[in-house]
Amino acid sequence: MAEIKVPELAESITEGTIAQWLKQPGDTVEKGEFIVELETDKVNVEVISEEAGVVQELMAAEGDTVEVGQVIAIVGEGSGEAAASAPKEEASKEEATNATGVPAETSAPATQEAVKEAPAAEEQSATDRTIASPAARKLAREKGIDLAAISPVDPMGRVRVQDVEAHSSKPAQSAPAKTEAPKAAASAPSSDEESGRVVREKMSRRRQTIAKRLLEVKQSTAMLTTFNEIDMTNVMALRSRKKDDFLKNNDVKLGFMSFFTKAVTAALKKYPYVNAELDGTDVLLKQFYDVGIAVSTEEGLVVPIVRDTDKKNFAEIEASIGELATKARDKKLSIADMTGGSFTITNGGVFGSLLSTPILNGTQVGILGMHTIQKRPIAVGDNVEIRPMMYVALSYDHRVIDGSDSVGFLKMVKELIENPEDLLLQG
Repeated sequence: MAEIKVPELAESITEGTIAQWLKQPGDTVEKGEFIVELETDKVNVEVISEEAGVVQELMAAEGDTVEVGQVIAIVGEGSGEAAASAPKEEASKEEATNATGVPAETSAPATQEAVKEAPAAEEQSATDRTIASPAARKLAREKGIDLAAISPVDPMGRVRVQDVEAHSSKPAQSAPAKTEAPKAAASAPSSDEESGRVVREKMSRRRQTIAKRLLEVKQSTAMLTTFNEIDMTNVMALRSRKKDDFLKNNDVKLGFMSFFTKAVTAALKKYPYVNAELDGTDVLLKQFYDVGIAVSTEEGLVVPIVRDTDKKNFAEIEASIGELATKARDKKLSIADMTGGSFTITNGGVFGSLLSTPILNGTQVGILGMHTIQKRPIAVGDNVEIRPMMYVALSYDHRVIDGSDSVGFLKMVKELIENPEDLLLQG
């Protein structure tokens, strides 16, 4: 028999949430096979079974918070049929006990009071006999649904979460008409939640962490934002000319993110305090360039890191961004993919944002916000031309970065994007 425990997750992570059980009691599991998916503050982690056998018991339900080292499941020897039938055997024992709690073989003749309580006991026994996953039992309790009333899809009769949800979505049977008006009035919904006008939804662990971290940044930094606009004419023309050859030679598409990543890296070299971190009364000037690229997922924004952007060419940067974005959307990011960044780029323009003030990421002191490209009339010399323009924003910690450095940094990014050939000269 083996215990499945919550493994060490990361130095700063001590607990997680059961996101999904991949195995249920009675299921066979091989050594090294995934048994449960945990949701942590940063990433989802799949936990494996160290032993082959049959899942005997799940010690926590989906949605429960569990700590590192906590036992969450038991894997033992035997067949799946034996484990699955365990609830039925327990239920049979319970059937042998009457409503008064005395074993049937020793109980006295039922009193009139015990006979009255018998229907309630039978109803409870029927619920206990029902085979259901821990998550389904928890959801049924929350919704006030009797498990025995649910018709499962599983041919083995096991009630799962989807069965509970399907049952709860069925139109409720109309109750017998009440002749007493005062009681009917008293049963009216007392709140918007009870009436269905408001639906309460618990925030996911990751969303809670995002909210907590963003609030901490706002409260603990002297954040300020400076803006500029970039004429995208030249970089769009260069990309249009080279994108086919680039794809053919590198097997990856040429996007704008590689241009901005290289421009930011060059600007960080010239303005090192933008690539720093504040530690008490000390400023840590980082001698590496690991740029975080914000990626939107169903569960919120994550920021995987592109390492050593000063040493990568355009194709390598595009490949790294594509790989990390895919891992983020597939929930395959590791802790290592998201730690150690020195600066962040976020692109709200993909959603149509024209202008925003991005919030600093963790302990970093700078973040660049890109926005949507929009054609606008621009003065070019003494003439007015329609040009594709993008607003960019640099949010920074004013405790570390002066206004002159922040403006100079953003101006350099602007100049490099407007003259993309210069990026080659910047290395």
